[in-house]
Amino acid sequence: MKITILDDYFDTVRTLPCFEKLAGHEVTIWNDQVQDIDALAARLRDTEALVLIRERTAIREPLLERLDALRLISQRSVYPHIDIEACTRRGVIVASNMHAGSPCYAAAELTWGLIIAAMRRIPQQVAALRSGTWQIGVGNSLRGKTLGIYGYGRIGATVAGYGKAFGMNVVAWAREVSLERAQRDGCEVARGKRDFFESSDVISLHMRLVKETREIVTRDDLAGMKPTALLVNTSRAPLIEPGALVEALRAGRPGMAAVDVYEEEPLRDPDHPLLKMENVVCTPHIGYVTREEYDLQFADIFDQITAYAAGNPINVVNPNVFKVLKGRSASM
Repeated sequence: MKITILDDYFDTVRTLPCFEKLAGHEVTIWNDQVQDIDALAARLRDTEALVLIRERTAIREPLLERLDALRLISQRSVYPHIDIEACTRRGVIVASNMHAGSPCYAAAELTWGLIIAAMRRIPQQVAALRSGTWQIGVGNSLRGKTLGIYGYGRIGATVAGYGKAFGMNVVAWAREVSLERAQRDGCEVARGKRDFFESSDVISLHMRLVKETREIVTRDDLAGMKPTALLVNTSRAPLIEPGALVEALRAGRPGMAAVDVYEEEPLRDPDHPLLKMENVVCTPHIGYVTREEYDLQFADIFDQITAYAAGNPINVVNPNVFKVLKGRSASM
């Protein structure tokens, strides 16, 4: 098959052990990031199987209409960037392993790294030391403080476990079914959303971006946080009301933030307000960007391709596509 892999920024995929799964196929890898439909259509003109790295490139109907050779899109995890209905109409199978029960430990680890970095002001201290200044202030400890987990799913539960190991009081706020799981895991449950934001010293967001969670964190929520509190977002920027985080930080509630996700990505504007704030730690959406996590994810992605090539597609998220394909075969 002719396989194309998009957005492999550092040409990492071909160095992974799992890349051997594609032996015998014709593989093209692009290392830049392109959103222009004309450019993408030209690159993908002969592609039969398209590999996506998370949500870096949107695959919508205007592009799909120009990809007559495309038969399979293979990726891992959620797929808000893919027009599933258009894929079905076009007879394109979308395969995505949702890895139920298997959290992204890399994302959970980065979340905890950001918490420590922000509370102890590690990036600021490093920058000061490199400029010849010995210490620039006093940080904050975590032990005994309250860690609020907003959204108690696979990653949120893992971060909560890290919090307990650091001696923090872990409080959860989420859907009722998730709160029941949090209680079973020994976490406290907040009395309500307002209490959750007002009482937490650190709040970490761990929700998928769906219609129900978009802008779920409001200006009023942030305004209720302590001036000493930290908000961490390694999930999705649109979970927060647009512009609300910058406004809240300028107002002093919360007093700090650590973010790995942005309203527009890739973020290439060095004058973005979050990048200019001394009380914010920013990373460029690297929660899942480790060699170990890549090998885990791409092993699944490549297994989906080999299964399709063998005539047995797996992890298909648009099963109605088979009716479309059967109808086409019958009319030939």
